[in-house]
Order: sequence, then C-alpha cells, then structure tokens
Amino acid sequence: MRVRLVSLVEAASDSDIAGEEEEETSGTPPRARRLSLVTTLIQQPNKTLPHPPHRGAAYPPTKPIPGRSHSTLPRARHLSTMASRLLRLHHQLRRRRHGASPALTRLLSSSSSSAPDPPPPPTVDKVLVANRGEIACRVMRTARRLGIPTVAVYSDADRAALHVRAADQAVRLGPPPARESYLNAASIVDAALRTGAKAIHPGYGFLSESADFAQLCESEGLTFIGPPPSAIRDMGDKSASKRIMGAAGVPLVPGYHGADQDIDLLKLEADKIGYPVLIKPTHGGGGKGMRIVQGPDDFVDSVLSAQREAAASFGIDTLLIDKYITQPRHIEVQVFGDKHGNAIHLYERDCSLQRRHQKIIEEAPAPNVTTEFRAHIGKAAVSAAKAVGYYSAGTVEFIVDTLSGEFYFMEMNTRLQVEHPVTEMIVGQDLVEWQIRVANGERLPLSQEQVPLNGHAFEARIYAENVPRGFLPATGTLHHYQPVPSSTTVRVETGVEQGDTVSMHYDPMIAKLVVWGESRNAALVKLKNSLSNFQIAGLPTNIAFLQELADHNAFERGLVDTHFIERYKNDLLNSAAKASGEAHDAAALGAILAAACICRKDHITSEESLRDKTLSVWYSHPPFRMHQLAKRLMEFEFDKELEGSSDELLKLLITYRSDGSYFIETEDGSSPGLDIKVDDKGEHDFRVDIGGVQTDVTLAFYSKDNSKHIHIWHGKHHHHYRQTMRTEELLDDSSQPSHVSEGRSHPKGSVLAPMAGLVVKVLLKDGAQVEDNQPVMVIEAMKMEHVVKAPRAGYIEGLKATAGQQVFDSSVLFTVKDKSTN
Repeated sequence: MRVRLVSLVEAASDSDIAGEEEEETSGTPPRARRLSLVTTLIQQPNKTLPHPPHRGAAYPPTKPIPGRSHSTLPRARHLSTMASRLLRLHHQLRRRRHGASPALTRLLSSSSSSAPDPPPPPTVDKVLVANRGEIACRVMRTARRLGIPTVAVYSDADRAALHVRAADQAVRLGPPPARESYLNAASIVDAALRTGAKAIHPGYGFLSESADFAQLCESEGLTFIGPPPSAIRDMGDKSASKRIMGAAGVPLVPGYHGADQDIDLLKLEADKIGYPVLIKPTHGGGGKGMRIVQGPDDFVDSVLSAQREAAASFGIDTLLIDKYITQPRHIEVQVFGDKHGNAIHLYERDCSLQRRHQKIIEEAPAPNVTTEFRAHIGKAAVSAAKAVGYYSAGTVEFIVDTLSGEFYFMEMNTRLQVEHPVTEMIVGQDLVEWQIRVANGERLPLSQEQVPLNGHAFEARIYAENVPRGFLPATGTLHHYQPVPSSTTVRVETGVEQGDTVSMHYDPMIAKLVVWGESRNAALVKLKNSLSNFQIAGLPTNIAFLQELADHNAFERGLVDTHFIERYKNDLLNSAAKASGEAHDAAALGAILAAACICRKDHITSEESLRDKTLSVWYSHPPFRMHQLAKRLMEFEFDKELEGSSDELLKLLITYRSDGSYFIETEDGSSPGLDIKVDDKGEHDFRVDIGGVQTDVTLAFYSKDNSKHIHIWHGKHHHHYRQTMRTEELLDDSSQPSHVSEGRSHPKGSVLAPMAGLVVKVLLKDGAQVEDNQPVMVIEAMKMEHVVKAPRAGYIEGLKATAGQQVFDSSVLFTVKDKSTN
C-alpha cells in the first residue's frame, strides 16, 4: 500500500509538473485528477483504485503482502502511513516546483494531524505588515532584530506615517477609509506578491481576524503569521465559538447565540434571559457595537444601533445576547500553540478598567487571585485553544463574577492582543518572535512548566480623546510629543511622532505605556511617574484621567471590576472641582513658571540675534529703567477644557532684577510674589529655582484657533494656557486650518459637533419641532457612533448637514430655538 500510494500521487503530480497540455486531450485538468485521486484515498482508504502508469524501476507495481489482504490493515495505521507519505512527498514536490498547488497544499496539510514531524513551511524571510500605527511599528521592530526585511502598506492619510518610514519598502493601498485601504484584502496580497514578501503579519484589528483573508494568503502561497483559517472562522463567530466551548467543557454565560436575527425573536430571548442583558456583535471586538440594555423598552433601539455600528466596524451586523453580570471582572489568558499540537498559556491579564467597553489600563498577572484560580483559568484557556486546533498567539477572554468567584468564557481573540506587552514583561519573551517561529514550523520554545512568572506589569493606553465629553475621540496635530524615555522596565509602543496628525479615520490611540516592577506596588509607582512625564500638546488626551485612575485608592489595592470608572466617576472626573482651591493655586504657579521661562527664552533669543545690535531696555543686563527696574505684563488664559469648566484669565506682572532673576506677582495682588531664577537647558527644557528649591520645567508652544497656546509640565502637573494673538500675528499665522470657527461664543441653544466625523443619519428636518433630549442626527468617527440630541424643547434652525457630510469638532450643527419665538 505504501509504494502504491506514493506511486499514484507521484504519477498524478508528475503529469501536472510535466505540463498542462494533457488537459486538452483528456478533458480533465491534471490538478483536478490528482485531487480526485487523493481525496478518494483519504475518504475510502480500502477502495481498489487503478494502478498508475509504470514509469521505470523506481516505483514497481505493488504486490500483495503475503498472508494479509490490504483490507485487513487497521484503518488508523493505514491513514497514519498515508498521511506521513503524502506529507513527505508534498515536501519533495515543493522543492521541485516552488510549492504544490494551493488546493493540494491545503488537502495534504489537513491530513497531517497524526504525523509526528510535518516538514517545515518556507522560511519567513520577508514580512508584509498588513496594519498601521503602533502595532505595525512593533512587528517591524522584532522583524528587524531577526534580520527579516519588512514591507509596510498605507492609505493616503498615512503616506508619511511612522510605520511607513520604519519599513524597508512601502506600498500604497488607497484612500483613507479603511474599507478602501487596510480592509482591502486583494490589494494587500497583491502588495506582498509585488514586493516578494513571503509572509503577512496582520497585527490586530482590520483583517487580523478574517478567516477569508488568512485563506486568501494561503491560496496565494503566502504564510499567514497567525492561526489557521479554520480556527479564526470557528472563534470569530461568537455564537459558534460558544457552542464549541460548551462542547469542550469551558463554562459559558447564559444567553442566546442563534443565527435567527429576527428582532422580535431577539427580544423574546432577551425576555427569557432576564434583564439586564448585554448585546454584542458576533464578530469583531474592541467594544464596537456593544450595548447594555437595562429593560425591554430600550431593547429595539439598542439592537438597531448595535447592528449599524457592527456593520460599519466589521461588515457583519449579526448579534448575540448574554446575561449581563452586574459585578464582573474581565480576565483574559494569553495562549500560544504550534503546528505540532502543543499549546500552553502564558498566564492571565486583568483588563477590567474600561470606558466605552474598551480597555484603558491592563495588568499582568491579575491582582487578588489565588494560585488555584490561576491554574484553573489557564487550563480552561488551553482547552479552548485545543478545541479548535489553534496555533500562534491567541487570547481567551473570560468574565469573572466577583460575587460567586466563577468565571465564564466570553470570546477568543484569534490574533495578537493590544495588551500583549504586559505578558511579555512578566514572562521575558517576545511574542511576535514566537509568532514568526511558529509560522516557520518550529515548536514552542517553552513547555508549560518552563514558563516563568516574574514581577508585575501595567499597560496604559494613551488616547486622543475628550474625557469630560464622555471620552469622545479627538483629532488634531501633535504639536508637542515627548514620551517618557524607554528602558528595560519601561516601554512606549507608538506609531506617531511630533508633528503627526491623529485623524478621524482610525483608532485615536496615540501610544501604549508599559511598565514593569518586581511587585505590583513597584510597578504602580513606575506607572504614576511615567504618566507624569509623558508630554503631549495639541489635542486633548486621557493622560490626566489615567493619572487619576492610577492614584485611586481602590485601584492601588487591586479592587477592580468593569464598573470601576462608573462607580468612582465623581472621584475620577471631578478632581478639580473637589479641590478647586488647590487646582487654582497649581494653575497660578504654572503660569508664573511659564512666564519666567518665556522671559528667559526671549532674553536668550534677543542676545543671540545678530540683527539686534542693541538690546532693548527690557533685555539689557542689568535691565535699565529711570529710577526703577524693568517690568512687563503678561496675560494667561487658563484653559480648563480638560477639567470640564470655564476658562480663567491670569494677569502677571514680571520684574527683571539686576541679578538676572525675575520677581513675578499677580497684577491684582491676590497672591504673594515669587523670586525665580531660570536656567535654560536647551529647546523647551528649563531648570527653575524658587526659594532654593529647584525643579525641571518643560514648555511647548503652538498657534491654533487665533491664539498662542502654551503648555507647561512641572512635577506631576500639566497646564494649558492661551494668549490672544495680535492682528499682525494672525496675518502671519499660516497654521490656522480653514475650518476654524470665527469665535468661541455661540448663540443660546447652539448644538456643536462633539467630535470630528461623518454624518451618518439626519433624523429631522430644519424647522422641525423637537422635544428635550430628542435625537436629531447620528455622527460616526473612528467606527464609533454618537447620537446628537436636542438640548431643550423648541424648533430646529440652521440644520444644513446631510448624510455623508464631514463635520469638524465644535462646529455648529444647528440651533434649537424656543417654541415661543417661532
């Protein structure tokens, strides 16, 4: 049987290799005949088949085994022998012909489960990264260390992006919308073939969990650096995955996971489960399309909204419904498998700190769990991976009921997770390198018993977003971008540089700050310090909010669940209001320090100017005034947008003393003056001395919205001030965008765009009557929907926006007039 089997396939394969001319005479393509024969052998191993043509002494006709008919061979042994021989033959054919046909490759691969050592696939020697931003840069960094050239892909919006510049080659995909660029599978595969890349790494998001994309890569002879398409398909459908997990004995949350999406049926199932329920898309992740429904009255609207958001994000609008656990923790387990059947876990991560169902601080290992719990949840995760024949990196997500201590399977992310760096920090391994080695056919470098667990790690996701407005995504230019310095215990994963723009087209994450310490307390101290030194100016970010989270007493004790932010929102979001006096003093001190540093910078600039042969009286040394020292008035408008309150004007009187120091006081004398000495450290950095206490200060400047913007960082404080620009400065300022509004004040009843985005739907017409809090339009940005509602009852005036129109942050959408004025 062995010689017969090899002879048969070799004959069919060689006829294909020799040429395709037989197709014209026989009427059946050689590849089809070959696949038909091999399929018959796999499905009916005892069937008598015609012997292939004898082509020399290498493969003589098969003779029966004495004393035993072929049909008496054990079926398992027969299949094992067949698979082993087919795979060995397949490896030979690949060398002869740069790889067998994609269909035969998949067929042979699918029959190899019992083969102990399948031949390795082609070595990954050039990788195309089918992603953008920080994850593209992250993958390229490991590839560069391994000596593997990389290819980037980009949209028109990312032509000069950091990931494009980091790659050895880059290929344009298309316009900015993701559907026309980063979700264009055919264009990405074509880019790999054009550049000679033999493998594609999908990163996370976009096509990373598309079974069709993984299958397309394989069919084109490309190595997909990720799990098999079958596993992506099984686990990508959350309904199907829950059925598979249930069969594998993994605990499940009660819910409806059926294919029938009739809205009446869905509502009936929700009624059976009992409110509150959680609606979520069957595909995708990142919190997109998730809705918590507290009662039946809100169910239909929530379903329709979730379907729209799911379709926009993932192209599929099917939903599932789960019982909503009221006090849950989100704990996930990093799993890894290879193509030899090995699968292990790399411990768990706690991802409970979330807003808009998206994680913002993750940590590993999870705090306040027992060794027994860790082993139990890790074992369940490995069972989940093995149930779908998983290999490469994956994450099994569980919801943990803090009241009962039980955990339940939520979903499996068949890709590298955003928060994978915290796992890397505690196990001391590069997971991207593991992915590449597994794609090369290598075994996992560690067994379960060999996986270390060292110290503790945190990851904080730094977003461009407006926290007081409900964490709405923000857009803008990074006029100043100075991350904390990296080290062996501090990592900054980013895909942007100073001067780059955060656009409305993609996720607003700017960077991931990752820290490690020998204990959770040590890591937390490092996280707080690193956040204080992470400097961004030009658009609103969540850094201050992350600092509040890290400083919160409950978080310091590891008492976390997914409702943490909602439960403590008054502590986290109203810190300035709670300590308004302290906040005012800190803002005043920041303005005083900024004034001193600005004066010092101006002084140095004036001294170094070749055109200024004679220094002004203000900048002469010592400063000259008849009978008095030189004085200067400066105004700072304290921007309290991050605190969600109104702005405040600070007027400062600066006196330049003969010893080069500055005496600064408020014009109204409301606070005592300060003597300040300033040393310039270059660029925007200064060393300031107040009463013998020295501290480092950093300033950033840029022009926007008819104002000069000044940011200052000192200690753990960051403040933002504005100064009104003079007419001549406005005429010279070319940085003003064309859509800047003419003023900051608007008529009563004006409704402003909460974020830059596209108008998805306009629900009412201009002049229509509205009730208080009635939806008027829907805006989408970064795959997130936001419903714009009327702030009061009345009638709509000035509504000109239409579906598909782009609107800018804070632009006037419409005005609601009182009914009495109509």
